[in-house]
Amino acid sequence: MTALRPERESGAHAYGGAGGQGSSYGGRSYEGPGAFGDWYGQEAAYQGQRGGESWDAYAPAEEPPQAAYEPLLDDETVALRIPDPPRGAVREDRSSSAASSSAASSATGGRAARRKAAKRRHGRHGGTHKAGEAAGAGLGGREADDEPRAPLSRVEARRRAKARKASPAVMASRAIGEVFITTGVLMLLFVTYQLWWTNVRAQAQAGKEVSDLQSDWANGKRNPGAFEPGQGFALLHIPRLDVVVPIAEGIDSKRVLDRGMVGHYAEGALKTAMPDAKAGNFGLAGHRNTHGEPFRYINRLEPGDPIVVETQDTYYVYKMASMLPVTSPKNVSVLDPVPKGSGFKAPGRYITLTTCTPEFTSKYRLIVWGKMAEERPRSKGKPDALVN
Repeated sequence: MTALRPERESGAHAYGGAGGQGSSYGGRSYEGPGAFGDWYGQEAAYQGQRGGESWDAYAPAEEPPQAAYEPLLDDETVALRIPDPPRGAVREDRSSSAASSSAASSATGGRAARRKAAKRRHGRHGGTHKAGEAAGAGLGGREADDEPRAPLSRVEARRRAKARKASPAVMASRAIGEVFITTGVLMLLFVTYQLWWTNVRAQAQAGKEVSDLQSDWANGKRNPGAFEPGQGFALLHIPRLDVVVPIAEGIDSKRVLDRGMVGHYAEGALKTAMPDAKAGNFGLAGHRNTHGEPFRYINRLEPGDPIVVETQDTYYVYKMASMLPVTSPKNVSVLDPVPKGSGFKAPGRYITLTTCTPEFTSKYRLIVWGKMAEERPRSKGKPDALVN
């Protein structure tokens, strides 16, 4: 019966246990379809001939009986399955799949590729919102930026140029706005000049005149008598207002008033007496605002407040007597020897201060009158009004 087992002669193991040559029985391989069916058929036929005995009864004693070859079955199915490919083939399939996926990612613009493209275009932290939107849509930033645009037609180009051009109304509004701005700047500069710079300059000029007068008096260079227009000859003191200002001949604006000095009415019909006259009205004019504004606060004077005129030889002390808050600039009767509206009834030695009112205008005049209270030679020292 050993002739019936040719696999022993070819070195194959019984029932498919061949050493690398595959399993066969009677020249038939177990790998083809129906191989197991043929084998079971032969065994059944042989058992019929032997009275139900199996081939295993005639196997050599030194070999343990072996079970018939059966395929491994899983728990879910008993259907035939395709054998697993070798490990080398699995690795090749995985590498080819990775290569194809990377190629597809590069073709469609993967995340890393899009970041590199954005860095090349805009630097390390560059990139625009539109490029980010194009990258989020699956397009490379460079492809989105370099997308060609259709050229504008001539009509469309003209329409856009006309839309960019300002209309006449817009141009007119811009011109008017520029005029208003320029006018506002000029007005601001003028107000600054009038209210600040004129005071600075006039006070400096008046201070210099005070120093020159005192120096000349100390050196005996000036003598009482007639004075030239614009020439300083006395100092006016108003202690209550802390005012010390030079008195010059005449009421000319450029030569006297705008230089921070007080002017003496000494010309034509407005000529008034000097302080040393035995009777008369010593009339003075000064700015209330701007150009030193020496008479700005004379409306604060009260009856009895001293007003002192200092000359080279004498101090003339007046006491404030009355005030006319508002009068016309043409009311020259306030400068009369016995001024109207002052309350004086008889000739005497008076002083009249005139300035503009309301403040920052020249529409009306403010008048303050005083009456001589003391005449004190300089040799006797300063009067009490200047000492106290």
